[in-house]
Amino acid sequence: MGFSSANPAEQAVPAPHARIALRIDVGTCRGTEQGVPRLMEVLKRHRASATFLFSLGPDRTGRAITRIYRERAARGRITPMERYGLKTLLYGTLLPAPDTGTRCRDILLQVAEAGFEVGIGAWGHMDWVQHAATADTDWTYEHMQRANERFAEIFGVPARVHGASGWQMNRHAYRLTQRLGFDYCSDTRGSQPFVPVVDAELIACPQIPTTLPTLDELIGTDDCSRDNVDDRLLQLAGADAPAGHVLALNAETEGMTFLPIFERLLERLSAQGKVFLSLGDYIAAAGTSELPRHCITEGAAAGVGQMVALQGDEFLL
Repeated sequence: MGFSSANPAEQAVPAPHARIALRIDVGTCRGTEQGVPRLMEVLKRHRASATFLFSLGPDRTGRAITRIYRERAARGRITPMERYGLKTLLYGTLLPAPDTGTRCRDILLQVAEAGFEVGIGAWGHMDWVQHAATADTDWTYEHMQRANERFAEIFGVPARVHGASGWQMNRHAYRLTQRLGFDYCSDTRGSQPFVPVVDAELIACPQIPTTLPTLDELIGTDDCSRDNVDDRLLQLAGADAPAGHVLALNAETEGMTFLPIFERLLERLSAQGKVFLSLGDYIAAAGTSELPRHCITEGAAAGVGQMVALQGDEFLL
């Protein structure tokens, strides 16, 4: 997809200071059915491109209900009920887990037909978030391969991009991004696109790290509230970045409760001359021929309840 994918007025390659790639995680059946259509409407209205990363298998969110309430209570931001709704919080326990890829196939196809880039977030969002960081080769391969096969079954083409749910990865998963043929991935948090090095092993699949905090991470910190969080993100998005910025969204938050905040943010960023890109357009603008090599590490990110994959130091031979 070129720069005209969902924004036909933008033909020229935007300068780095103007670029903001939108990475939209879709982790639940509810988020797919309700959040995705709302986000598409807003994005179209603002002539913004984006990449939707789907969870394509059973929605078993309810199996992590204890963890969900513990983390959300500690963070004091959007409540589990706001984010997921009662039915989703029971999926996989008291209610059967719906197969998102099957049940929401038409919506997924509508996203692609509308010109937005589509990719893989996980086979099962909550399974990946809970287990991927410590999973072995077999578990990792099964989950990534099943998602890859389902994606090709739905869209008729192989997936070009993988964006790990919750920025949870392991060394086997990095190797599989190469083996499964992804053109680029967005599995990490960091400052600029890079070629990942995992335990001194070069992975021939560029990473597009998330550079900005999410709305949910900012609310409740440094006097940020739902009323003024866009002020803080506007400030952060104005900071220099070698290739521009990447903002992560969730269909379950920005597509639902935070939709008015997200639309307000789009309006204000647009007024500052920002151009909203898919991950594919973003990496095309940045170029891949001379990307730096960086080690992958694991660490804390402000407002996130668990360790995440991070862009580490540059790997110098």
